[in-house]
Amino acid sequence: MTHRLTACTLALVLASGLSFAQNGRSLEVDITKSVAPIQPTMWGIFFEDINFAADGGLYAEAVMNRSFEYPNPLQGWKSFGNVTVLDDGPFEKNPHYVRLSDPGHAHKRSGLDNSGLFGVAVKEGGDYRFSVWARAPKGGTGKIRVELVQTASPAEKQYFAQKKIEIASTEWQKYEVILHSDRTDPKATLRIFLETSATPVDLEHISLFPVDTWKGRPGGLRKDLAQALADLHPGVFRFPGGCIVEGSELETRYNWKNTVGPVENRPLNQNRWEYTFQYRFYPDYFQSYGLGFYEFFQLCEDIGSEPLPIVNCGLACQYQNDSPDAHASLDELGSYIQDALDLIEFANGSPDSKWGSVRASMGHPESFNLKYLGVGNEQWGSEYPERLEPFVKAIREAWPDVKIVGSSGPNSEGEQFDYLWPEMRRIGADLVDEHFYRPYDWFLSQGARYDSYSRKGPKVFAGEYACHAKGKKYNHFYASLLEAAFMTGIERNADVVHMATYAPLFAHVEGWQWRPDLIWYDNLNSYRTASYQVQKLYSDYCGESVLKTLSDGSPLCGAEGQDGLFASAVQDGDKIYVKVVNTTDKASNICLNFKKKRKAAEPRAVEMVQLRSDDLYSDNDLKNPEKYSPVRKPFEYTPGSDLICEPYSFNIYIFSLK
Repeated sequence: MTHRLTACTLALVLASGLSFAQNGRSLEVDITKSVAPIQPTMWGIFFEDINFAADGGLYAEAVMNRSFEYPNPLQGWKSFGNVTVLDDGPFEKNPHYVRLSDPGHAHKRSGLDNSGLFGVAVKEGGDYRFSVWARAPKGGTGKIRVELVQTASPAEKQYFAQKKIEIASTEWQKYEVILHSDRTDPKATLRIFLETSATPVDLEHISLFPVDTWKGRPGGLRKDLAQALADLHPGVFRFPGGCIVEGSELETRYNWKNTVGPVENRPLNQNRWEYTFQYRFYPDYFQSYGLGFYEFFQLCEDIGSEPLPIVNCGLACQYQNDSPDAHASLDELGSYIQDALDLIEFANGSPDSKWGSVRASMGHPESFNLKYLGVGNEQWGSEYPERLEPFVKAIREAWPDVKIVGSSGPNSEGEQFDYLWPEMRRIGADLVDEHFYRPYDWFLSQGARYDSYSRKGPKVFAGEYACHAKGKKYNHFYASLLEAAFMTGIERNADVVHMATYAPLFAHVEGWQWRPDLIWYDNLNSYRTASYQVQKLYSDYCGESVLKTLSDGSPLCGAEGQDGLFASAVQDGDKIYVKVVNTTDKASNICLNFKKKRKAAEPRAVEMVQLRSDDLYSDNDLKNPEKYSPVRKPFEYTPGSDLICEPYSFNIYIFSLK
């Protein structure tokens, strides 16, 4: 418990078993004036299709390889009877389809099974929209039977949902039926039978979505995962990722133009993470592009985030490509720069413009009001700024109001970091993207990181960060506590840091390749980690402006002699939020005072919110998703009184100026 500590109660509190740091700590919050405004973009989210974050995650499609475009066209499918794969289909960028024909015997069947992405998941009482593009190529009326099949311990019959579809045209048409599930099964199978052996049918773009998607959109997003994003109230949403923007080679880089327009004609792309980690190898990891740039912009609009798309700068992933020949030369940059300009037009352009008309045709004639664009990801060396510079020039000329985000490379300090920051300033980037995947001691030592940064710009985008403990590179409470401590330094320096996003965002429990991650899930359920809870607390109590907060004349930033304490304070209208993080195993008593104008009323204690635990090395999970959750409680405050800051705790003290 955190409460008021006075001299007369000190002995009683000590008797309760709390051990204390030897010295009390003063903390003065100046409410006479603000230090700096806090940008609405301060706390955001970063999406990358790693750990099956898109297909198999946020994008609610249940069918793997729905258009038969994998290198093995039947990967994800089991065929039986007479099934052939053809490649002259109706969609230019997805030419493959299957033909179900006579199996050759009256007692045989032709058809397909799809195992889904880690199974086809259904819930009891749920409705699922099956759709397919089909034709009867030789005339007549063909018929298929569509089933949901239980694969574990089947009872009298394998299927538990079934519908039939008649196909009476020689032209390609889209067909839909709704399958109702009377049970919950995370590992079901989608099965398709040919019912008319004498009349073959062709099938393309076979799809299965829950009817109950985010915002009820057909072919939309998984509801619980999208809601988890909305609950963060993110100010900015960076997409479509980091390394995935670069690709293992330029041919497989993320190309936004392939992700817009009808989903049936969005080409498959190899996922950059497919081959990256041999110890977590997923040869069936591709990008359907069903979750594309239109859907990203739409999601940003839904949850109130500023979109921050990232485009390729002509460099493939430098970790995987040492040869200059792997990258676009300076003479070849024209098409990459045009892609960036066209993207802004897609987002902001008139519905009569070339790319604005594509947006309008998809159902959004109004501008998405794009304000930020990132160029490149974790590039380094002179090859990055010499490519970035012509991008900046072209974007400034065509879209002068769009702010450009550059990069400081893959490290939080060191040779490349020191080289790239001056280059970003010279080129005129508006923000510089910094990345911090670092261990405990780094986070404990970086509370004052931004105190000494130049106030003249560029501003900072802390674009990827997470505490990666040596030997404990997984989600656990202590790592989230150190992230909370580090974030006090970001908040105190809101005049320098304008954006911050934890990374990565999503991970499937059966398909992860990188951890820790913010949100975990299986096919039916999800949980929000302790790190998620920290991010949400900062977003919920973001405030409008920073207040000067000092302890003995210095920021409380975990410096030597400060007992592992970190603090910041913000004002939000008539509310004051004082954040204090104790990273040690000892309680600390903090003497809190407000510096205020003469005759101004003393701030009144409202309540406190606390996230704490002595169980440092575990986290929420699917069975216990609320193990680490913030707790609200009352507290008392009188000027000059002490607050007990418990061990291993993140505390937000809420005051009212009314």
